[in-house]
Amino acid sequence: MTPRVPPRLVATLGPLLMAAAAAEALAADTEPDDLAQTLWLRLAEDTRAAGPPPDPVRWLRDALRAELRRGEAAPRPGGPGPAEAADPLQPDPAELALTAERHRAVRAAVHRLPGRCARLMTAFLSPRDLTYREIAGELGISQGSLGPERSRCLGCLRRMLAAEVAAPDPWGKER
Repeated sequence: MTPRVPPRLVATLGPLLMAAAAAEALAADTEPDDLAQTLWLRLAEDTRAAGPPPDPVRWLRDALRAELRRGEAAPRPGGPGPAEAADPLQPDPAELALTAERHRAVRAAVHRLPGRCARLMTAFLSPRDLTYREIAGELGISQGSLGPERSRCLGCLRRMLAAEVAAPDPWGKER
């Protein structure tokens, strides 16, 4: 016998279930109608086993989350399985290379800054994460002048980097 969903639940959850399935289907790499059909089936099974849920909206939210988790664990045809999937916490190698190149370019520009700016900006970029007091002591200047001095040096660095990277004209042509 095919389980049935009470008409009251269909009227209550129908629009919400379809909207939720449409919203989550793309992220779950599935079709909205397939996700909605699966949720209707789960509701029918749960209703047959335990009766209608006391809070249908909460049931829908929980069932949708459970189904999305279930879909994440299942291997997709033509795609990597769970063991082969890229770890979302691991950075993209291409992005790492671009970031490293940007850091290298900034550090090279810092070393070309005039006067005290090179030493000051190197101290601010130090991996030791120096405090203002430590930087002032290291450079032999007052702690109160660090902010204005840093601001001037950053302006100089900004102008230097802007001159090295040609800004395109408004119509997309390089100068």
